[in-house]
Amino acid sequence: MPTFEHLFGPDLPEPYRTIFRRRDVRAHFTGGEIAPEVLQRVLFAAHAAPSVGLSQPWDFLIVTSMAKRTSFQAHVSAERERFSACLPPDEKVLFSRIKIEGILESSLGILVTYDPSRAAPHVLGRHTIPDTGLYSVCLAIENLWLAATAENLGVGWVSFYQEEFVRNLFGIPAHIRPVAWLCLGPVHSFADIPDLERHQWRARRPLDTVLHRESWGKKTEESPICGENLRHAPTGDRPQNPHSAQENVAGCSPLPDSSDANKPA
Repeated sequence: MPTFEHLFGPDLPEPYRTIFRRRDVRAHFTGGEIAPEVLQRVLFAAHAAPSVGLSQPWDFLIVTSMAKRTSFQAHVSAERERFSACLPPDEKVLFSRIKIEGILESSLGILVTYDPSRAAPHVLGRHTIPDTGLYSVCLAIENLWLAATAENLGVGWVSFYQEEFVRNLFGIPAHIRPVAWLCLGPVHSFADIPDLERHQWRARRPLDTVLHRESWGKKTEESPICGENLRHAPTGDRPQNPHSAQENVAGCSPLPDSSDANKPA
């Protein structure tokens, strides 16, 4: 799989270097403390994200309590087992080797939530696409993730949970959605290869496989964007169970509408 050295050379400029260093961290947390001023910078960056109608519909709940993290981790473990039970035998074996969270190993957790009532009822730009509020929260998460990476902190997004359990555990009002639990903390290192690729769960697709020109499905062989190397790179995808793309963590049932999806792809 080609890397961005093909486009930028051996020395990636910022912000590209941070973008491609970013990892979904699970097993590399040191447990060390985060300096208050560093945490403040990371949260300021998250809060600077764009949002539909400037609604800023996010909140950040910081969790350091080991008792609450232990309760949450036990719930996540149970949801992991539910997901594993849905997998075909070969995928179950592969999944058993993959660590999905660093809730107790990380320095703290940040629960990012979505409040659809913020700036409602007349949120500029949301009336035709209600999910833009949720998308705004995801932009804040990405800002946080990149800022943390720039500070040499790892972030791991945990989505193996039931929203109602999280609401009850942290006293969150019923109308507010828990969008992401982010494990945050110093790391021993950032892996060169993302965990899911290293375990051969999935591989990143070449850019050319997701590009269309002027209309859906129309490709241009002489693409000036991709170049020869990127266009012909193998996908590396392993064979998929035909049902796996239509299953979710909550119970291996067909995916709900996008407004109910727990974690963006």
